[in-house]
Amino acid sequence: MTWISKSVTGLGLLFLTHACYSAHEHSALHSTSTASLSSMASHTAVASTVASLPIDISIETVVAVFVICLGLVLGTPELRPIQWRVWAGKIEREGEKGFTNSDGNVDKDYVGNPFRMLESRPGFIDIRKQRKEFAEWVREGGGTAGASKS
Repeated sequence: MTWISKSVTGLGLLFLTHACYSAHEHSALHSTSTASLSSMASHTAVASTVASLPIDISIETVVAVFVICLGLVLGTPELRPIQWRVWAGKIEREGEKGFTNSDGNVDKDYVGNPFRMLESRPGFIDIRKQRKEFAEWVREGGGTAGASKS
């Protein structure tokens, strides 16, 4: 996570902590005032008072949750391709540079070329290399020199 996403998440957690503290204080003050009112009132005329949270505490809680979600989304790494061939192509094109995180370190799940075992097995024929060698041989006149000697 970058410092921006960490700070946004931290700010959201601070807002959420404040909202929880405010809700606790509100409920504690409300229960204290209700208890004192019920002791003063006659037992026959006890009114049931249900208090909901003030709207500012509710809004602060919702805003805090959204800020926390925003901070977490900002800190997520780039999504990887779902198809294996697309991911393998990205590895071949970009190498380790394509899999560095925001700190500049290579991701822990980077395994390199997934087709490495196929390319390094004995007896593997590199068609591109052979095509290049053949093109150089033709450019040098390899086909005409061999025909004139026979």
